[in-house]
Amino acid sequence: MTAAPVLRDDELLASGRRTLDIEAEAVRALGARIDRSFAAAVRTCLGCAGRLVVTGMGKSGHVGSKIAATLASTGSPSFYLHPAEASHGDIGMITRTDVVIAISNSGETPEVLALLPHLARLAVPLVAMTGRAGSTLARRATVHLDVSVPEEACPHNLAPTTSTTATLAMGDALAVALLEARGFTAEDFARSHPGGSLGRRLLLHVEDVMRTGEAVPRTRPDASLSAGLVEMSRKGLGMTVIVDENDRVHGVFTDGDLRRALDARIDVHATTMGAVMTTPGKTIAPRELAAEAVHLMETHRITALPVTDADRRLVGAINVHDLLRAGVV
Repeated sequence: MTAAPVLRDDELLASGRRTLDIEAEAVRALGARIDRSFAAAVRTCLGCAGRLVVTGMGKSGHVGSKIAATLASTGSPSFYLHPAEASHGDIGMITRTDVVIAISNSGETPEVLALLPHLARLAVPLVAMTGRAGSTLARRATVHLDVSVPEEACPHNLAPTTSTTATLAMGDALAVALLEARGFTAEDFARSHPGGSLGRRLLLHVEDVMRTGEAVPRTRPDASLSAGLVEMSRKGLGMTVIVDENDRVHGVFTDGDLRRALDARIDVHATTMGAVMTTPGKTIAPRELAAEAVHLMETHRITALPVTDADRRLVGAINVHDLLRAGVV
């Protein structure tokens, strides 16, 4: 190996930009190949009663693994099968109800071609992604998607770079088309990602994290301001909710209201809560998303919210710390 040349910063930047330009142009060229073959591939996958089995060797295998993960998380049950392992027993993972998506830039990868007799015996539909329309894999496929590129970004035109990017983009196009055809929603996506921040934002409701019962601060309108302050201090939410004898909310009293009352030199023992409360006050329903509580707090610059039912009865309370602990913020 010869000594590596010392490149200037501008040469390094030019190399990076050239790579991106080559790959971007290859992806743009795929637009012309979103044709009847693509529609047929989508319909073949939609008709799958089992799982979409994605396979490929080497770099194609890495791309295939990502495509399988994207399909699985967007409503199309899928997994990646290593073609070399398939020849040593894993081929039994493919059933008659499945569809196979095989990736090979040359279309002649021996480990992938070795699967073809088994797929034929099971009559399993085959969607092939290759860079050669005349290859064995392309000709034997039920549907062929052309992911050919004019050149790799590698200056020697050897390392899979542009070709893998184009294949990954075609896989994303297939996954998104399937997603839309299935009517897959953001909430469906969240159910596939319950441990992530998106899942928490789209699946967690106010009632899942709110405080209830004796943990909720409440004060009658005719109670003294001093009594309200004691309730606020005891419950530690930075507010108390002003309710009548039926627990219907009349208003709220917060730390901000207290500062305004003290600035006005109000007598905390003689003044009633009804005289200093904010009415009607912001509230939220228990079945609202916890993310909506975050939005309300940010919009109105408050740190806590009473939770009320359809009749405006107090059923709970939530503050920003509850949302932080739940991972919604």
